[in-house]
Amino acid sequence: MTATTASPPTPLDTRAIWAIALPAMVTNVATALIGIGDIWIVGRLGDAPTQGAVDVGARLFAVLFTVMNFLKTGTTGLVAQEGTRSGAEAQALVLLRGLIIGLAIAALLILAKPLLLPLALDALGASGAVREAAGVYADIRYWSAPAVMANFAMIGFLVGQRRMKTVLLVEVAYNLLNVGLGLWFVLGLDWGIAGIGWSSFIAEYAKLAVLAAIMLGGAQGAVLVARARAGGVAKLAELRPFLTVNRDLFLRTVVLVVALAGITRLSAERGAVVLAANGIIYQLFIFTALLLDGFENAAQVLNGERAGAHDRRGFIFYIRAILWRGMVAAALVAGGFFLLADPILASFAATEAVRIEAQALAPWLVVIPFLGLAGFVLDGVYVGASWTHRLLLTMIGAAIVYALALWVSWPLGSHGLWLSFSLFLVARAALQVAFMPGLLARHFSGGGPKRAA
Repeated sequence: MTATTASPPTPLDTRAIWAIALPAMVTNVATALIGIGDIWIVGRLGDAPTQGAVDVGARLFAVLFTVMNFLKTGTTGLVAQEGTRSGAEAQALVLLRGLIIGLAIAALLILAKPLLLPLALDALGASGAVREAAGVYADIRYWSAPAVMANFAMIGFLVGQRRMKTVLLVEVAYNLLNVGLGLWFVLGLDWGIAGIGWSSFIAEYAKLAVLAAIMLGGAQGAVLVARARAGGVAKLAELRPFLTVNRDLFLRTVVLVVALAGITRLSAERGAVVLAANGIIYQLFIFTALLLDGFENAAQVLNGERAGAHDRRGFIFYIRAILWRGMVAAALVAGGFFLLADPILASFAATEAVRIEAQALAPWLVVIPFLGLAGFVLDGVYVGASWTHRLLLTMIGAAIVYALALWVSWPLGSHGLWLSFSLFLVARAALQVAFMPGLLARHFSGGGPKRAA
């Protein structure tokens, strides 16, 4: 993307930050309900290995499914571009191709299931009763892969069309259904951990049905059907953007997910109680991260606009404004954990031993929101400006720091684990800041914005 002239700087619109961040926060919090709800529901069974198994299973699908989130990101960008460039027919073509790639990935995952699933469980360190229970859960949820991949493409399509209210309603309903079914299957029908797997499976396909109905409704559905009948949807040359545009983001997510999976693996080596306690802390961290990621979404949009307009002043102003507002939100989250961490953790714990272990780790819930905020916002800045290769390098560098810290802090037990993870968050933001001056000089000099190598 190039520009021969810079657009005039625009006044800082702080209302736009909240207009983007708040709906994203609500959507992300709804997403967080899956993991948190599953951990809480299984906690009512009073069995630490089963609660640990849910954490192992959730992390497994974070590896298998979350790394494919580029389907959503890529579809969003291409749909947004086609909306101003070519119109509804071109947007429909983007969606169809996104669905083709998503279902192809799902087919590969299912074909690899007999080999991949046992290897993944072994890689996460599951053994004994934890391994057996995690296998039951994972074997059921694995079959939701086709729905997950199709849903990524369709949600990306809706976001690209700025239909955020529809996305919010779908995501909230999906998560409420998941939690409701989990309560019924586990506590009402006494299905145990299999009930958690079936609730996720059914909710994912229900979401697919709702999204398909939305896609096929009205004039948009007619365009979609007509474009599908016209043929030529699966031409390799046209599919290539989906395979290349988010390559760096895909690899960056792989590094992040592997780093997060290390928490489960190292916790499992210390026994079921430690695994369950760290699983609770991890799910609450994910809740925090998804909440603060609303500011990442704001940075993607607002800094992306300023980068496209070649407005260095507005670009820097938005970084500062979003960081300050994000820090206020981080302080509120940290304050909530400072006041309520003990009763929250006690409500999740399956046994008294798990409660004691988890409550000993409560201070990390207060610290982590502050340490993670800068990295979350700068992720959005880098994505908005298309500095994705440098973003990948910062993640790799932070992962190296994390690995070294884990090795050194092993004698500290779970505190060493969360200390290492905190250093990972700090290193990630520090590297992003270190790259920033050079990227700003390159992007906002001479002939207009340039993509970082």
